[in-house]
Amino acid sequence: MKIACRDLVSLLSDDPSVSEVSEKLFQLGHEHEINGEFFELELTPNRGDCQSLVGLARDLNPFYKLINTPKIFDGEIDELDIEFENLSIDDCPRISFLEIEVLDTKVKYAPYLENYFKNYGKKSINLFTDISNYLSHECGQPTHCYDKEKITNKIIFELKETNTDFKTLIGQTLKLEGKNCVFSSGNEVINLAGVMGGIQTACSNKTKKVLIECAYFRPESIIGKSIKYNLHSDASHKFERGVDISAQEKTLRRFIQIVKDHTQIKNLKIKTYDYLRERKNSLKIDVDHVNRILGTDISKKEYIARLEKLHFDVADKIYPPVFRHDIQTQNDLSEEIARSIGYDNIKSKKFPKLKKNADINQSKVQLLRYFFRENGFNEVINYPFNDDESTLAINIDNPLDSSKSSMRTDLRSSLLENLIYNQRRQKESIKLFEISDIYTINDKRTIVGVIASGKVGKNFRDFSKKIDRKYLKDIFSQLQTEFNIDEILKDELGTKQNLNAYFFEFEIDNVKVDKIDDYSNIKKEIDFIEYKQISEYPSSSRDFSFLIKNTSKVSEVIKYLEDINTKNLRESFMFDFYRNEKTEEVKIGYRFTFQSHEKTLTEEDISNLVKDMLLPILKLEDVSIPGLEF
Repeated sequence: MKIACRDLVSLLSDDPSVSEVSEKLFQLGHEHEINGEFFELELTPNRGDCQSLVGLARDLNPFYKLINTPKIFDGEIDELDIEFENLSIDDCPRISFLEIEVLDTKVKYAPYLENYFKNYGKKSINLFTDISNYLSHECGQPTHCYDKEKITNKIIFELKETNTDFKTLIGQTLKLEGKNCVFSSGNEVINLAGVMGGIQTACSNKTKKVLIECAYFRPESIIGKSIKYNLHSDASHKFERGVDISAQEKTLRRFIQIVKDHTQIKNLKIKTYDYLRERKNSLKIDVDHVNRILGTDISKKEYIARLEKLHFDVADKIYPPVFRHDIQTQNDLSEEIARSIGYDNIKSKKFPKLKKNADINQSKVQLLRYFFRENGFNEVINYPFNDDESTLAINIDNPLDSSKSSMRTDLRSSLLENLIYNQRRQKESIKLFEISDIYTINDKRTIVGVIASGKVGKNFRDFSKKIDRKYLKDIFSQLQTEFNIDEILKDELGTKQNLNAYFFEFEIDNVKVDKIDDYSNIKKEIDFIEYKQISEYPSSSRDFSFLIKNTSKVSEVIKYLEDINTKNLRESFMFDFYRNEKTEEVKIGYRFTFQSHEKTLTEEDISNLVKDMLLPILKLEDVSIPGLEF
């Protein structure tokens, strides 16, 4: 989203600088860049309430009061007599219609409207459409304008099984298929609800009598339609993320005021249809929960004050503002408190010290983790959501991401993504597992998923061996449980060659952990693993053969190679070891993999690294690298 810096600052008290506002936006969790005179924001999908100039300014309320709010028309308005029928109130629980007739539409735009088109590079179309587009930018509530003279029949809104052609107001002809929320009149679709209207009822420069529709659509009813029909409109972007369910009439009154700023109004009528059932969300006041989650010790008074500055009503319970559809749990409230304080301002607390040889709680899951670790497998944790279309999948009512709209019914798809991610980053040995719950409409189960590909390991004993069914069966036969090993075909991997990739899963309840060698009595030293970000730049490997003529030097050479810690050296390992019994000579094959987090390493870069690394070892007597010269 793009917002002019001066437009946002002009709505805030205390006359803050752009850099000050930027700092507060970051504190509130709104990632952005300042590009020239604009804030360019990457808002998370759950913050539909901030998808506008006023909405963003409103969220800054913990730091600045919202001033210079847009003026709205506060006069009396006659009731509109309109033929309208809503056949799907669950998908559209609130909708308003405004009819305006004006004296003239050929007008000079006021500075604020003129600046909108100039600053944001928008194209002027006609008076009513221009106001509609400006309003969406200003307050976040899309509206749609119909030429009233072109509508002669009842307007019907419905979730309808469609198989018809629809010509949009931009002249694109679509084939509407499947279930779609539509407005129709005279058995003709005039608007793909929440996405785009039709050309047959569109306004023009000659339109003087307009019917403006302003609605709240359930986001789930709109999600996916813009992608399906390749119609990426501002309206669909906002409706998919959720607009203010109570803002329709207020928005139309703002529409009237803008019209009034430009031309004389002859007739003015409005009608609101409200089908909302009382379902105001509330949460109990639980300061202890927030302090436990955040590691803070704020008082109840401070807790309430911070929530009130974020537009929450607090009485016997906490009532989120109607425009905050994302507030559902105590953890959501904790997040609001955290961003109000500022994550960087929350003091860290030390973890309690762990005993070095602490007794391990011998649960089945923990034992399995040790078993996998001892056999060279790495654990992954994936999101429990995907886009599973199975009839057994549990659908999410309010998904934050349309591609993750259901609970996953297996672990295969997630682990397959992990495998492909690692393959594309040139990982030669990939051995992953995940222990997680899966859900269906019938039950919940704890599943262990395993995926593996490439070489058995990186040491000289395993480097020439590839992972296959026998290798996996030999390891996991210790679990004494049934599983079928599936080979993953190249089509699933998005490659032209087979990469000996395998997957299997089993239920944790079927595992007999007491049969896993001595894992039932395991006591392990607790070590801490440092996780590092994977570089997006390509890696490059170099293999070297070290010839050692004096066997007494072997341990010294190996220790030196193991201790090398050079910048941009991602990993190193011995892949070959050969001893000539006759000559007593030893050959060691060593692989070095180089990768930078800052750039793609050139041949010159790597050559310089190799020289710095290996020159000291070549100074040892009886040690050489055949074919390598510096």
